[in-house]
Amino acid sequence: MQNSENVDRHLPLIYLAKWLALATFVALLAGSASAFFLFALEWATGTRIAHRELVLLLPVAGYCVGWLYLRFGQKVEAGNNLLIDEIHDPKTVIPLRMAPLVLAGTIISHLFGASVGREGTALQMGGALADQLTHIFKLKHEDRRILLMAGISAGFASVFGTPLAGAIFGLEVLAVGRLQFNSLLPCLLAAIIADQVGMLWGVHHTHYHINSIPNFTLQIMLAIIVAGAIFGLAGRAFAGATHRLSKWIKNLVSYAPLRPFLGGVLIVVAVYLFSADHYLGLGIPVIVDAFVHPVAAYDFAVKGLFTIVSLGTGFKGGEVTPLFYIGATLGNALAPFLNLPFAFLAGIGFVAVFAGAANTPIASTLMAVELFGADIGIYAALACVMSYLFSGETGIYRAQRKTKTKHGSVIEL
Repeated sequence: MQNSENVDRHLPLIYLAKWLALATFVALLAGSASAFFLFALEWATGTRIAHRELVLLLPVAGYCVGWLYLRFGQKVEAGNNLLIDEIHDPKTVIPLRMAPLVLAGTIISHLFGASVGREGTALQMGGALADQLTHIFKLKHEDRRILLMAGISAGFASVFGTPLAGAIFGLEVLAVGRLQFNSLLPCLLAAIIADQVGMLWGVHHTHYHINSIPNFTLQIMLAIIVAGAIFGLAGRAFAGATHRLSKWIKNLVSYAPLRPFLGGVLIVVAVYLFSADHYLGLGIPVIVDAFVHPVAAYDFAVKGLFTIVSLGTGFKGGEVTPLFYIGATLGNALAPFLNLPFAFLAGIGFVAVFAGAANTPIASTLMAVELFGADIGIYAALACVMSYLFSGETGIYRAQRKTKTKHGSVIEL
């Protein structure tokens, strides 16, 4: 009996030692991979801007990305959805090839001008690299699930420089309306250490500045509620359109490499007809501008179209940074109508559209606090929850489980 009590007393220490070691391995792998990726992405973006004519080769680049996945990556083409499926229903270790394939596919996509993000690459590299530890340490299913979640958290944290948001994102993205807190410590450790690893490699993240946060009033609260609902509808429209286009073009074009080829043709035509270069790639300069002065009221919609075409036809990268762009520019456009400062509502939109599209209001709120400071917390939380409620029952990740409806209490009435 006494031996049993001694074991129980030491269980927290054993658990901590185990996951501190595993999370450190995951963080070193994911943080280093993200650092290399961010440096490569910076090179690709700079090269494209310096040589505008590279955009003309986007259809060829799309064909190459499609061929790479057809030839070598059919088992990992599902990307983030494969990671989520493996966490819910562990079957086989994710092939290591996922990491170099998504890295190559994303760099090619950015080098030639596709409108894609970067979080998908970081999550997939983090998850795939973390899962290789399953063989090394002969982990059981439950431990493997937690390891994959830690890999997602580490990838997210290291690519955006937001360890708290990354930790919660790894828990929250799996299922709508449910968090698995037994994985909180591994995800938190992996996110914090991976972020530090990235900084040790010399990674620098973009800083967004909000001059002032308004004092709380009933009028501002109501304005944030309205804005949050609009942000949620924007996230819903983006996710729905991307899924519909992907399904439609797969039915229309059976040969996979031709899909991003055709998507690339559409983007090239649009860029040269309308001088729309600023809608390509991540679009960080426009996001920064949205915090400083008014931007074109249609920027959010056009960026959404470019990204929907890019992702829906098969380019690689991710959705999150384009969603930041959509949210920041939409907030900028709404600010005069809601009588709110441009920078303030741009910051709220930055996280809230993502919260609705990904069904991750808690992680998005923490991201706002990490990026813009604690004073924005209550406004960001309100907007992210409203966006979550108005974004529908699906999101950008189709493998995300639906444990209950978002409006269950209303339905029960």
